[in-house]
Amino acid sequence: MRISATVAAVSGALVLSAFAVPAAQAADAPSGKAAFSAATADGTATAAATLNVTFSNVKVNSGKAVVVGAAAKVAVPVTYTLTHDASLDVSADNFASGPLIYRGSSITTPSNEIISDDPGTCTAASTTVLNCKATIYIRPADGDLANTDAGTWKAGGLAIASSGATKTQGGLGNVPVTRLSKLTVNATPEPVKKGKTITVTGKLTRANWDANNYTGYSTQPVKLQFRKKGATTYTTVKTIKTSSTGALKTTVTATVDGYFRYSFAGTTTTAPINATGDFVDVK
Repeated sequence: MRISATVAAVSGALVLSAFAVPAAQAADAPSGKAAFSAATADGTATAAATLNVTFSNVKVNSGKAVVVGAAAKVAVPVTYTLTHDASLDVSADNFASGPLIYRGSSITTPSNEIISDDPGTCTAASTTVLNCKATIYIRPADGDLANTDAGTWKAGGLAIASSGATKTQGGLGNVPVTRLSKLTVNATPEPVKKGKTITVTGKLTRANWDANNYTGYSTQPVKLQFRKKGATTYTTVKTIKTSSTGALKTTVTATVDGYFRYSFAGTTTTAPINATGDFVDVK
């Protein structure tokens, strides 16, 4: 969910709302589950006791950048370790934990925060350690992200007990969240006589989270690369920059049969991409 800094400051409410379930489900649940559901449903509670638990070994998306397109929902796997007191009842009816990612310097005042939809699934490694996994869903079409959110986020964790005690912990690692890019290429004419000019055009676009579409990425360096027919690797021919609309255009001299492609190395806000090679038959 996309949240305001004001709401984010109420960390207890964030924890409580993360695991809230409909009242009807709470009424039908066993007594332990009902008590836990009632505690989590009360998003107004802000003075709950702090749980003595610690999150560690948080790995978001297997350590890779999270790449998000213009509209499609992205499932981000997360694993983490949770250490707790041996006396704490961590059964599903009485305890829940989950990961989150946030944008900003502090988990108490994030500019944006996205929490896992459901509590993590945990396995006991000992009487005080749980190994857990969960999924964070990012929904750009629902307003989870703005273009200004692209870049480095941080990982965090939250936990709640049926008693109402909670724990929110941030600073658990950096998480790059980048805009999905697209890149095209077209080499013409096809076929072409040896020694003649080949014109290679294309376009670099990236996800626009503000408008849920793709727009041109301007003034970016992009490599024109060539792979000779029968070869397995591309070599760089030259580097050019995209226009104000993300367009690409350059020329080369035809020598041998092969594939041309554009290659974009990416930036801190936008994912790298290679265009699919376009074959040119040289006569």
